[in-house]
Amino acid sequence: MLAIVGMSGSGKSVAVDYLTEKGYPKIYFGGMIYKEMEKRGIERTEDGESEKKFREEIREKEGKDWVVRQVIAEAKDLIAAGQKRIILDGVYSWTEYKTLKHEFPGCITFLAIVVDRKIRYERISKRADRAFDAQAVRERDRSEIENLEKGGPIAGADYYILNNGSISELYQDIDKVLEEIEFD
Repeated sequence: MLAIVGMSGSGKSVAVDYLTEKGYPKIYFGGMIYKEMEKRGIERTEDGESEKKFREEIREKEGKDWVVRQVIAEAKDLIAAGQKRIILDGVYSWTEYKTLKHEFPGCITFLAIVVDRKIRYERISKRADRAFDAQAVRERDRSEIENLEKGGPIAGADYYILNNGSISELYQDIDKVLEEIEFD
């Protein structure tokens, strides 16, 4: 399994899309939140506030490991079906990181996509959907680091890609990591 981690705007989604185009199935952590919100009749707002609020509330009520427990169940189903190369998209917390390392010892690699802050803020401000200004990104960063422990999985990653360049450079760097971990 390959878990992609990084701050908002780092290029995680671009990396995950590239890997899924190569045929690797993905499990999207945020998707677990969306499914549960839908199940409970909670509408997603354009600014992402309902998702943020629900994500923090469910982790508080059900445990910091709620999302990762859903992901583990889905991963085990894929593994039981014979799939060994799975992309995990959206590991947010230190709890999730530790739980995955414990649940899949020796079978999970963490790849952090990092980018200089100025470039990251620029990219986020130009997004077609969910664009944010620098102040909103700073607040989101603070919230994700303080409330969700997002820095831990990034700090604990096995590999890092500095994504300050082009998309094709990012793809080349991903391929180098895949070769090194013998993912194919």
